[in-house]
Amino acid sequence: MTEGNFVDYVKIFVSSGKGGKGSTHLHREKFIEKGGPDGGDGGRGGHVFLVGNKGLWTLFHLKFARHIKAGNGGDGSGDRSTGADGDDKFIEVPLGTVVKDKETGEILFEITEDGEKQVLSRGGKGGLGNWHFRSSTNQTPRYSQPGLPGVEMDVILELKVLADVGLVGFPNAGKSTLLSVLTSAKPKIADYPFTTLKPNLGIVAYRDYQSFVIADIPGIIEGAAEGKGLGHYFLRHIERNSTLLFLVPVDTPDIKGEYDILVNELTKYNPEMLDKERLLVISKIDMLDDELRAELKAELDVSFKEVPYMFISSVAQIGLTELKDKLWKMLND
Repeated sequence: MTEGNFVDYVKIFVSSGKGGKGSTHLHREKFIEKGGPDGGDGGRGGHVFLVGNKGLWTLFHLKFARHIKAGNGGDGSGDRSTGADGDDKFIEVPLGTVVKDKETGEILFEITEDGEKQVLSRGGKGGLGNWHFRSSTNQTPRYSQPGLPGVEMDVILELKVLADVGLVGFPNAGKSTLLSVLTSAKPKIADYPFTTLKPNLGIVAYRDYQSFVIADIPGIIEGAAEGKGLGHYFLRHIERNSTLLFLVPVDTPDIKGEYDILVNELTKYNPEMLDKERLLVISKIDMLDDELRAELKAELDVSFKEVPYMFISSVAQIGLTELKDKLWKMLND
């Protein structure tokens, strides 16, 4: 999937169908000149549903579908025949889609399971036919109900990526490079900040044909929780990851300081982020010899007593198997 095809935010207008009219028919047949009322009910208008599809990873298919309308209900007819229900409209969305009312910003619901179906806009009820209004004092009512109108609404669909592991780090920390060597994903890689502007997903093949999904979240900067850089646009994707992998290059002047900034930004955005499992990965370890590596390990043992850490090099392929083992254990414990 190219970066341009990854769409995680769309606005759409949906409209359910209106209900059909009830009938005012009076029964007529040979030798029965004045039969009673037998007008049928109108059919209900079509609903608009959202359906979860685990095979979708993006909202790209809705990028140009600005208006989505369900069918109107059919009118009732004689012999108490009910009109046909309007055709329902089903909108398939990837798992992790959040639905918001555009006017109020209220979250209506979230789609998190494959096959999950939620009514977004309910169709109008069909009108009652005149058969329902007969009485001892009015045996031939010549009126019926119109159908109720459908519901129109503007909604926002936001995708929060559902991945097992989220890669968190500053711009240019090497997240895309790590994703490319762990998976078959081919993210854009270059030597400048904010190369990645959309989350990249990759499937890590593990032992015995098992796998897990890892997401390269675009780089966070200090102040992201207040909207600096692309702020909330990036941070919302980390909410869904069960494990967070913090990636800090070994040539960073202050590894602990950089890690603390990342954790602080996540916490300011959503304090529940602290409940997730965390792993600190020091990358580009091939830049250090054994002696410097030992010195760094001694420093990190003091600084990171609560958070597990490990060394890797994406380019030199150092520690990648151990990293997969560690992530798998964290995900399945």
